Amino acid sequence: MSSLATASLPAHEPLRLIPVSDPDDPRIADYRDVRERDLVGRRGLFMAEGEVVLRLLTAHGGRDLHSVLVSQASLPRIADALDLLPRNVPVHVAGQAVMDAIVGFHIHRGILAVGRARPQVPAPELLASLPERALVVALQGITNHDNMGGIFRNAAAFGADAVLLDAACCDPLYRKAIRVSVGASLIVPTARAGTTTEMMEAIAAAGFDLVALSPSGRERLSDIVPGGRQAALFGTEGPGLPPEVLASTRTISIPMAAGFDSLNVATTSGIVLHHLSRTGG
Repeated sequence: MSSLATASLPAHEPLRLIPVSDPDDPRIADYRDVRERDLVGRRGLFMAEGEVVLRLLTAHGGRDLHSVLVSQASLPRIADALDLLPRNVPVHVAGQAVMDAIVGFHIHRGILAVGRARPQVPAPELLASLPERALVVALQGITNHDNMGGIFRNAAAFGADAVLLDAACCDPLYRKAIRVSVGASLIVPTARAGTTTEMMEAIAAAGFDLVALSPSGRERLSDIVPGGRQAALFGTEGPGLPPEVLASTRTISIPMAAGFDSLNVATTSGIVLHHLSRTGG
């Protein structure tokens, strides 16, 4: 164990700090060629990146983490968070050049972690488990990882109880989506819900009032009274929600300046969730 690795960490029950000097070290195989792994998938694993995300995971116990890889330069500033990890989670420490060679590009944040994604329960089961006052985000066809991450960040920020994804949505545990969500996609309860129709049926069966967002919505967001079991449905950028969905759902709009009627879907979700999460106090 290097002197640098031990200098800033508590002496009691030391972490498993493992110096890495060879990019081909088999112990860090999960971190090799990160961008290629993004494309081919990680077989139920996720990769988290950056200090903010790691701090969130360690604050939640770090139980889903398999290991951590940090640069020597990043270790001192993240040592307090690493000390919250279970002691069976190894922390690999490498020089910046070695870390760059491992991941295949310059990883300026200097902090990566690999973990196992939690098993998802079926959407009806997740919805049934929620309290009488609950707020759910429902997503149709969100394929942009920036938008996905932004929506999850908003869901966590405004206390949404769950996020439902239709079959066409991208993976919220893709590395970029996790990073943009600042780790929220790892902690907000989530379920795949099949087609949009199946998702809407599950929401209705669980006793939720569903509203769908559209620039042509028949009601204004400000007219919706927060409370009870509510779900908000957001569609993909550009086309938005299909006409048949809008025709069969209570639709709401966010009034905007004349001549402009479009917001990014992640921005829209933040405005809607802020309103629906209000307690009136």
